[in-house]
Amino acid sequence: MTFELARFTSPIGEIVFAVRDGQVCALGFSEQVPRKRTFLERRFGRVEFHEVADPAGVVTRLRQYFAGDANALAAIAVDTGGTPFQQRVWEELRRIPAGQTVSYADLATKIGAPTAVRAVGAANGSNPVALIVPCHRVIGSNGQLTGYGGGIDRKRWLLAHESAQGELRVA
Repeated sequence: MTFELARFTSPIGEIVFAVRDGQVCALGFSEQVPRKRTFLERRFGRVEFHEVADPAGVVTRLRQYFAGDANALAAIAVDTGGTPFQQRVWEELRRIPAGQTVSYADLATKIGAPTAVRAVGAANGSNPVALIVPCHRVIGSNGQLTGYGGGIDRKRWLLAHESAQGELRVA
């Protein structure tokens, strides 16, 4: 399986992503590339990458997002794969508006599985397309920032960046 691969230098590090048929299948920071490649190989078998400048316009959208348009990533098409449960979690994550956060417990309730808080956390941690599926908008029930694959400092930066468009509030 061949993917279009692109890199984008952001204020919080290099972002690398893979696109197939106009949909982002993997996106993460450069240090996450080995893990993202393993994810793609498990899902698709042998993978090859062809570097291109702006597949599916994602570099343009990333540039807009980091320039201050907190909603620039919302229209990007994704192909996340995953289990039906993970897909429900990831779809609900995309419904969290920029500048808002939710707790893992609230997210579990929103998908109709209020006792599945740990499973929601696991799905959040398995998100193959960070930023576009905004897992950084999920916080602990006590309001504390909790795990993020890109690191807590990046999570803090992203939330501050998005809240610059309006006050950050817990949904």
